[in-house]
Amino acid sequence: MRKLRILVTGANGMLGQRIIEFYSANKNVELLGSSFEEKSVIDGIPYISLDLTDKKAVKKVVTEFYPDVIIHTAAYTNVDKCESDKEAAYSTNVNAVEYLAKYGKITQAKIIHLSTDYVFDGNSGPYTEEDRPEPIGYYGRTKLAGENALKASGVKHAVIRTNVLYGVARHGRQDFVKWVVNSLKDEKPIRIVNDQINNPTFIDDLVSAISGIIEFDKSGVYNIGGSEFLNRYQFTLRIADYFGLDKSFISEITTAELNQPAPRPLKSGLVILKAETELGYKPRTIEESLSLMRKELQL
Repeated sequence: MRKLRILVTGANGMLGQRIIEFYSANKNVELLGSSFEEKSVIDGIPYISLDLTDKKAVKKVVTEFYPDVIIHTAAYTNVDKCESDKEAAYSTNVNAVEYLAKYGKITQAKIIHLSTDYVFDGNSGPYTEEDRPEPIGYYGRTKLAGENALKASGVKHAVIRTNVLYGVARHGRQDFVKWVVNSLKDEKPIRIVNDQINNPTFIDDLVSAISGIIEFDKSGVYNIGGSEFLNRYQFTLRIADYFGLDKSFISEITTAELNQPAPRPLKSGLVILKAETELGYKPRTIEESLSLMRKELQL
């Protein structure tokens, strides 16, 4: 039986690492990881350095590896920098998608594209897949433009919208949970917003949803998130409670007090009923996720 060939972009990122770990254990998959960096952060996997904004480089990698599936996790995700570095944001979040779609279509690949709840304005969440996108910042606008570029290209694709990722990341920057735990262990005061509502997404649940889309050969838009809707301050208190840490170092503030360059969707979150119904998606509870993180990272 021919192996399923999967190309993962953003393989050195938090989600990319987890996808690589998941599929590298599958003997029926031929895997190729790619990121902008020269080397992979995970040893022993096929890897190629790739600048996704370089059309010729994308053409070479896609047409030579000839993937069945491209899992596109790479993105320009610094929400505030997107406001000032619009050219780089557009190049990474839109042009790169156009290039992958163009050459993915030639090789008859299916693209699984990671998007975000930032395509919505955050006035009336949580949102379904059918709700009309109304991004309020440049990051959200580029991510929506990337989705639309896929639709316009005619390439086989599925779009996953997700929000507030957390989970095990062995390399690179720490996720929100690890940052909270380490800050409180070091008795560092942290200020957390109390007016941004989401359903935080455990990365391993997101990987299982990606696997389901591939397994069941699904197309279209899918919301993937956690089962619980809460604001960021409430999420932080749950983390502190689980790890038995001192909550007196946590103070709540509003998003406006941070005075950030980019606006944030406040009342957001994603309705996951479609994924539960069509993919058999079953997100873990926050405490179940934290338990797994504690074991794996020895927090």
